[in-house]
Amino acid sequence: MSDTCAIYSCDIPSERPWSGVLRKGQTLRIIDSEGQQAVDALLYCADDPAERYSSQDTLRVQGSAYVELGTRLISNKGRVMARVTADTCGRHDTSAGCCSCESNAVRFGEATKYQHACRENFIIELSKHGLTKRDIVSNLNFFMNVPIDPSGNFTVVDGLSAPGNHVDVTADMDVLFVISNCPQVNNPCNGFNPTPIRVVISDAPGM
Repeated sequence: MSDTCAIYSCDIPSERPWSGVLRKGQTLRIIDSEGQQAVDALLYCADDPAERYSSQDTLRVQGSAYVELGTRLISNKGRVMARVTADTCGRHDTSAGCCSCESNAVRFGEATKYQHACRENFIIELSKHGLTKRDIVSNLNFFMNVPIDPSGNFTVVDGLSAPGNHVDVTADMDVLFVISNCPQVNNPCNGFNPTPIRVVISDAPGM
């Protein structure tokens, strides 16, 4: 995808949400501008938001614990919503979920409870589309490094993405794509330093 193919681009500041409709055949490129920045994402069918991304079905269909090049993102109705069509990072998670004020308090102490979190970003952004916190499901975590050991235990460790790494997602249906540029500062998913990202929408497929 070249800049000349872009029909939309936006820099998302650190810790902030974003959303947009990706039409069938369009590609969303997510660029980790400064490196080591986790990007939480939710997908909904634009015509019927009751159909939305299913992490469980996505992992089951792929037979893989990770999201990677070629992964089909599956809805709760078993349909392909989108596909990962380019990836220069190679490590994306869909098991660890998103941070919230409540999980911050449990994991890192009561003093962190009121720090901004991805769940709150999702609530803010979903409200623009008539959706609520009840519509939040298990999400994607682009660029987040979550190794899983043979017993099934996992933990968040330092991200692998370098400045300028990107992942392309090409839509198989009209998709409402919701992003939280993760504000977490208590674990290494963002290198303890949340930074901006860039999103670019193109009519061209990922290359």
